[in-house]
Amino acid sequence: MAASLATAGSRSNRAVLLTVTCLGQFMVLLDNTIVGAALPDMQHRLHTQLTGLQWIVDAYVLLVAMLLLSGGIFADRFGRKRVYLTGVAVFTAASLVCTLAPSLGWLIAGRVLQGIGAAALSPASLALLAAAHPMPQERMKAIGLWAGLSGIGLAAGPVAGGVLTEAFGWPAIFLVNLPIGLVLLLVGLRHLGESRNPSAPAIDIPGTVLSVLGVGVLTYGLIEGGARGWTSPVILGSFAAAVIFLAAFIAVEARRTAPMLPLRLFGQRLFTVSNAAMVVVGFALMGSSFFFSQFFVYVQGSSILRAGLQTLPVSLAMVIVSPYAGRLAARYGFRIVVTTGLALAGLGLLALGTVHTDTGYANVWWRLALAGTGFALTLSPLTGAAIQAVSPQEGGLASGISSTTRQIGAVLGVAVLGAIVRTRQSGGASFGASLNSSFIAAGALTLAIAVFTGLWLAKSEPAKGSVMTQRATDTDAVTASNEASVNSR
Repeated sequence: MAASLATAGSRSNRAVLLTVTCLGQFMVLLDNTIVGAALPDMQHRLHTQLTGLQWIVDAYVLLVAMLLLSGGIFADRFGRKRVYLTGVAVFTAASLVCTLAPSLGWLIAGRVLQGIGAAALSPASLALLAAAHPMPQERMKAIGLWAGLSGIGLAAGPVAGGVLTEAFGWPAIFLVNLPIGLVLLLVGLRHLGESRNPSAPAIDIPGTVLSVLGVGVLTYGLIEGGARGWTSPVILGSFAAAVIFLAAFIAVEARRTAPMLPLRLFGQRLFTVSNAAMVVVGFALMGSSFFFSQFFVYVQGSSILRAGLQTLPVSLAMVIVSPYAGRLAARYGFRIVVTTGLALAGLGLLALGTVHTDTGYANVWWRLALAGTGFALTLSPLTGAAIQAVSPQEGGLASGISSTTRQIGAVLGVAVLGAIVRTRQSGGASFGASLNSSFIAAGALTLAIAVFTGLWLAKSEPAKGSVMTQRATDTDAVTASNEASVNSR
């Protein structure tokens, strides 16, 4: 009797843990797609240009990208519950700052804080779940539920963003995080158990600071270059500073005994190719999705609510297809699935580059769905390929690096494709024609990387039942939930 009660109590605690971690990740993923639906209203009410919208998105994704690896290490060293709840508290408080932001500067500051909170919350939620399910099969099932339930946030974002923005204005999209965050804090403080890894590596503070500065000033140059002029001293100085910071980052990482980014891993071709492809996936996915709502509102004249609904095929395709991507890769190999996915995504983006004001939605939605399907087929297999390339003990690190490279690509995608649009507009092109150029550029780059993976992504499969297979299966579930991304997070 006592044993059965203990078992029932353990199941109840695990159910609470699953609910709390899913809801936290749901909040992060909802934020990824809900903001895109509100960008046209932000531009109107905040009286900002395209550059301001780029910073609203990239300020968040940049911090997630650069702090994601450190967030996981913080959770292991200082307590997963503590870091998770701290991340929830920061994310919730930052959402309030965004809601009350009186100006663009305050909104960007709130987005920076949101990125810091998400970089702590997201890896800690998965670490809590994994620690509570030590048995591989139980852990796989729990992470699958975590990915599936929290991934609903991707599909809910465009609709929720459209409804809230249409009814109350853009501040309402951040207000929804407050009740969720408060519930998570109250329930988490009472029901979550603490766990940590005493042997976790030390925090790589120099590497973290240099990576934030390097990618940050590079992003600044790419975003502001269109407005200030590509040859202005400030922009040229930012690019020079980026080179210096990133070179210093590489030098520091090469000398540290426990770097945040072990450069030796890139000696494995499979690891290098998969992460290079992941940068392009983040670039094309986030860079293009940044403009989806703007296309429907400014080019085709849709309302914000209708535009939110019209962008749904991308996120729905990703939510539906992603769970099958890992299985297909296990059956046919990484190279075939990834190359096929990249080709589909590239073709979908190229097709979007031909739409115009009078193109009916019946001839637009399938292009979005094609791109979403292609990206869904690439995300988890690319992470699985990165994990396959390293030892079983480094599978978690490889997964974190893969997520980071995707987020870095997302930061650059918003910056570079935005620069293309601004440059085309300054040359006299319409906004619609400028968007076509950005979609075509993203599609061409995606097709180019498809050729690259077709030639160089090693056709290898994990041994059945191995530790790497288990890690890849777990990561499949994680990655499936993570981007429509997506951000980045």
